[in-house]
This record gives sequence, C-alpha cells and structure tokens, in this order.
Amino acid sequence: GTYKVPPEDVEAVLFDALDVGYRLFDCAKFYGNEAAVGAAIKKASIPRQELYIVSKVWTDAVAGGAAAVVEQFEKTCADLGLDYLDLYLIHWPVPGKHVEAYKALEGLKDAGRIRALGISNYTIEDYQELMQSGVKHPPVVNQIEINPFLHRRETIRFFEEQGVVMQAYRALRTGKAMEHPAIVKIARARGKTPAKVLSRWAVQQGYLYVPKSTKRARMEENADVLSWALTDREMLELDQLTSDENLQEYADLYRKCVIRDTALGPEAVPSSFTVV
Repeated sequence: GTYKVPPEDVEAVLFDALDVGYRLFDCAKFYGNEAAVGAAIKKASIPRQELYIVSKVWTDAVAGGAAAVVEQFEKTCADLGLDYLDLYLIHWPVPGKHVEAYKALEGLKDAGRIRALGISNYTIEDYQELMQSGVKHPPVVNQIEINPFLHRRETIRFFEEQGVVMQAYRALRTGKAMEHPAIVKIARARGKTPAKVLSRWAVQQGYLYVPKSTKRARMEENADVLSWALTDREMLELDQLTSDENLQEYADLYRKCVIRDTALGPEAVPSSFTVV
C-alpha cells in the first residue's frame, strides 16, 4: 500500500518493496503521491507485465459525473506513466452518484484501459443498488477494512457468496492494536511479532491482504505469512475482538467519507445500512 507515503520517500520505499518481492502496488488519487509512484516505477525498469497496479477514483470525481471520473482516471494514468491499470476501484460509494461513476469505468474497461473493476468501502446495500442498475462487468473486489477488531462477518459473507473477493486494508489496524493482550499473548506463544499474527489471521481467513510499511524490515516481516499457521483456538480468540464500539466507529466513518469532498450534505447519506 502507498497510503501516507510522502512523495519524497516513495522511490526508496518502492525500490525496497520491489527488492523484497512485492509486485502489487495499491494507489489512489486521494493518496496524493501517484506522480512519485510513477516516477519510481519508471526508474525501476521492472517489466510492466510483472506489476499489478491498483488505483481508486476519489469522491470528488464520483460526485462530478462520468466525465469527471474519466478525467481523473486519465490523470492517474498520466501520473503513474501507464497506459492501463490492472484494477481500478470506486474509493467510496457516493450516494446517488456511484452507479453512474461505475458505468463510466465500464466504458474504460471495454476500451482496454482497465483490466478489472472493483469497489471499495461498499456496504451490502450499495452493492445491491449497483447490481440492480444492470452493470455489464460486476466488481471482482471489494476493498474494506478487515482485521480482528473490525470483522464484519455478515457483510463479508454476503460479498463472498456473490463471488466478490474481499481485499483487506488496515489489516494491522493501528499500533495500539498491536498491544492488545490477546495479540501479545499469541505472538509470544508462537514466537512471532504482533504484526505477523494479524497478517496471518487475515490470510488464514481467506482475505486478500494488502500490507503497508515504509520500512524494509517490516516489508519482509509482513510478507512472511505463508510458512506458519494459527491454531483453531487462536483464530477463535482473535475472532472475538470486534466490539460494538468499533462497529459504531466504522458506521460514523462511512457516513463521513461517502460525502467527503462533495457538495452533498448528511441528508444524502443512507439512513440505514448493514454495519456488521
């Protein structure tokens, strides 16, 4: 992931990631560093077909309509120095606007500019609205926050039943989460770091895991998730960490972000949606 990587640090971070073996890079207009990512990709001289580049269209363009969405996509491609993207997502489902935006992306997919379409932060209700509109290319991915502290099982189960792959961001939650007694206990018992415990939980649940770090040692640590496994009891213990408070925090964030950087007011936000 490239979120919150300062543009001046992008080259060193990306070179370390490539050297460790990472080939998928998760970008977004909102991150404010796509030009730096593009410059680093060009300098790295890695064959394009070896890279998997993801980006997301931000709420301002989604709210602006189809032309604004296409314009932002073209700006992202220009900044990244690429002719096409492997995966392009609607970053947040702006109420009353996201369906038109998605259909604009379908046109870019038909033109060969986007290999696969996805969504991010969509609720069950957002997805149902999108699919009922008659899309030609259903989203292959829904990228949402997933970790033991925010494990929205009903939502995740719904999307998996629809054939949508769940991609986890903030899989490591926060630094404070690393200090939770349950995480620390399992980490000590297994001789692993708390970050490895959280990473392994996401992978063992079957979610696509997008790690993010600016430090090479952490990149290597985050990549080491396949050589060991948590026990059933450990998985069950971690599965109990989602609290009502965390679910409410998510709901508040959703209400804020679906209209962020748009002219829409709180009245535009759906009055109810599936949180769990």
